[in-house]
Amino acid sequence: MANLPQKPLVGVPASVTEVGDSKVVVHQVGKRYIDTLAHFSHVVPMVIPSLADGTDFPEIVARIDGLFLTGGRANIEPHHYDGPPFPDDEIRDPNRDALVLPLIRACVNEGVPIFGTCRGIQELNVALGGSLHYRIHELPGKMDHRMPREGTMEQRFAERHGIALTPGGLFATLVGREEANVNSLHGQGVDRLGHGLVVEAVAPDGVIEGISMPDAKALTFGAQWHVEWDVANHKMSRALYEAFGKAAREHMEGRSPAASSSAVRAAE
Repeated sequence: MANLPQKPLVGVPASVTEVGDSKVVVHQVGKRYIDTLAHFSHVVPMVIPSLADGTDFPEIVARIDGLFLTGGRANIEPHHYDGPPFPDDEIRDPNRDALVLPLIRACVNEGVPIFGTCRGIQELNVALGGSLHYRIHELPGKMDHRMPREGTMEQRFAERHGIALTPGGLFATLVGREEANVNSLHGQGVDRLGHGLVVEAVAPDGVIEGISMPDAKALTFGAQWHVEWDVANHKMSRALYEAFGKAAREHMEGRSPAASSSAVRAAE
């Protein structure tokens, strides 16, 4: 039997949540994220459990060829960016915060490609020293970017507004144009940009919809919309998946078999 071509291994951090009436605690990732990564980036997705203090960051960074950051119900806790405290009823996921933020910094330091969507773009921004708006719809002149409360899944994830792509930027270059239409299902958004990040796309009200890190060792970017929805028919989202898959393959073909000691320093 002939050997099959090797595919890049992409880590996908899990959210920690309670399910069912018995409130069983699980580490989970939505199926659509996994399916679209496998199909459109042509990689092998691997779910990374959010073990908080039990995470071996150098071991993970040494084994993965890319890091994909999904959306999630919980928001990043504001103490990570010196924001005002959450109300008592705000959903939290401290385990995911404790996993993802240092893992992003370690991946940036070691040149592992990163792709973040929805909560993932916010994690990328916070990990690199940026801050977030807590409730965009309460800001003067801003639209309500939150998911509609009624309708089918198709209606909730339908395109809601346009975005302007930065001329000459990564996103505009990938699709060969300077505009796109996207869905909108987020309450928070990027405020102050993290170190080394630039704006790739904005909504009509000025809310940041895309960021990248041009000087990173490997492709690093985030999109605020849910890129996993209808990828086959959404030119911008599909281009991002394909670019990420290409970067992951390049990393796989050029990486050393073990992480360097700098990954340890980046995770600390």
